[in-house]
Amino acid sequence: MATLIYLHGFNGSSGSAKATELRDWLADTLPQVQMHIPALPYAPQAAIAKVCALIEDCQAAGETPALIGSSLGGYYVTYLSQRYGLRGVVINPAVRPFELLQNFLGPNHNPYTGEDYILGPEHMQQLLDLHLPTLAQPQLLWLLQQTGDEVLDYRQAVDYFAHSRTTVEPGGNHAFTGFSRHFAAIIAFLGLTTP
Repeated sequence: MATLIYLHGFNGSSGSAKATELRDWLADTLPQVQMHIPALPYAPQAAIAKVCALIEDCQAAGETPALIGSSLGGYYVTYLSQRYGLRGVVINPAVRPFELLQNFLGPNHNPYTGEDYILGPEHMQQLLDLHLPTLAQPQLLWLLQQTGDEVLDYRQAVDYFAHSRTTVEPGGNHAFTGFSRHFAAIIAFLGLTTP
């Protein structure tokens, strides 16, 4: 069975709209693809440890998982793709979240999970520790980016993923309008289709 791991963004949840839409499409179209949508801890170090354990469990079972992530999840996918040599798709990804999330230092509330937590400088350092100045294997990644992203500067991602496959669409938003149009192409790129 093929395995796909979807990583949600900052202050998101495993009930992510994009993840749910993709999971439902897979259930109808490619039921042989098993999709995991882990609930990620707010602390980056803990989030990465959780996904690393999931990847390594898959590998121990003889599976080579593929990755997909949105926003902060895209940042995590970038790191994990390069660490494990896995294919990944990043959707409107955060490129420098250790700068972006400075505005969120202090008390936070996740509206999807109800969790209250405090984001501190140590979490920014954990994000910085995951930063890759350059991609050793850019061909493993596909950037899906919309220029109308109201949260992130899309040009950062376009520059960073210059040597990866890129699809840059005018307009749209941070949620990535029309995500389902790319489902079949995403699955093909990730190598999850059966021969």
